Amino acid sequence: MRFSIAREDFLTPLQLVSGAVEKRHTLPILSNVLIKVEEGSLWLTGTDLEVELIASTVLSGDVVDGEVTVPARKLFDICRSLAPEANIEFFVDGSKVLVKSARSRYTLSTLPADDYPNLEDWEGEIEFEISQKNLRSLIEKTHFSMAQQDVRYYLNGLSLELEGDLIRSVATDGHRLALSKHILDGAAFPTSQVIIPRKGVMEILRLIGDEDSSLKIQIGSNHIRLYSAEFIFTSKLVDGRFPDYRRVLPRDGDKTVLANKSLLKDALTRASILSNEKFRGIRLDLSSAELQITANNPEQEEAVEVIDVDYQGDSLEIGFNVAYLIDVLGAIDDETIKLTLADSNSSALVEAQSTDKCLYVVMPMRL
Repeated sequence: MRFSIAREDFLTPLQLVSGAVEKRHTLPILSNVLIKVEEGSLWLTGTDLEVELIASTVLSGDVVDGEVTVPARKLFDICRSLAPEANIEFFVDGSKVLVKSARSRYTLSTLPADDYPNLEDWEGEIEFEISQKNLRSLIEKTHFSMAQQDVRYYLNGLSLELEGDLIRSVATDGHRLALSKHILDGAAFPTSQVIIPRKGVMEILRLIGDEDSSLKIQIGSNHIRLYSAEFIFTSKLVDGRFPDYRRVLPRDGDKTVLANKSLLKDALTRASILSNEKFRGIRLDLSSAELQITANNPEQEEAVEVIDVDYQGDSLEIGFNVAYLIDVLGAIDDETIKLTLADSNSSALVEAQSTDKCLYVVMPMRL
């Protein structure tokens, strides 16, 4: 196996697939990248058995087909440290790989390509196309509410729900919930729901941009796969049932508050400085046309912020985790947010004033 390639042309796909390579080295070969040359194309594959990333580029010049696996991190660091205009010669010599560039020469160990694991072949039961921009929006508006290492493993991921021409993304950690929806013109999905694991979600966010270029998505019984011009990404799905989020959407809120998002977010951010570092609790005191935000900590320090809001109704005192509120406000694009409350023991519903595309539920805290 032999090929020659410009450093930039090699580094881009190598950096792309490195994100999927196993960091903890449970199996030695999982710290390697699979390099395959076939019919004038270079294919690179990285996997940790949960997600798999494949990237390719076209080769020119003297090329000999073959495949081999080499340590991903070492190869990436070598290529990254070469001069931007460098040309790389790559060839297999017995059980070693030689990487040459100008007067630099590196010898890397290999493991057999036949031993490299690949996610088994599967048939996509649902297939559709969506722009990178719209998929990114669905994920960005909700992913921060995913649980981290929860024993309820189905919460450690993001639910993707298809119904007719509607795509919903939902995430919850049991204390907060985020929901976003997008209408895909011309779609007619059968009602279905899958859970993408946390690592898969974060990899998708790393891979896709905010442009209108199209992605093809295939969903099978155990996997989801994304096809773009630059990569093929596959992730296993979480085997579990996502909780029925409709049951936790507040329906009895009779107190509606309209507030400027930037003013509220800035006030919460300042108040959070003096909140309890462990529990992050703040108190909201709502009265006619005014919202007071109070934070305390064990050192007897206190922060008080007051902002004007559009509200006419009974006074209400309620506590929240300030980080949850700041996350929600960071995900809303509108400058005016609508906060719907019932009482001090009921969850708050937060949404943009002008659209119902995204909904956020935050449970109260006892302070």
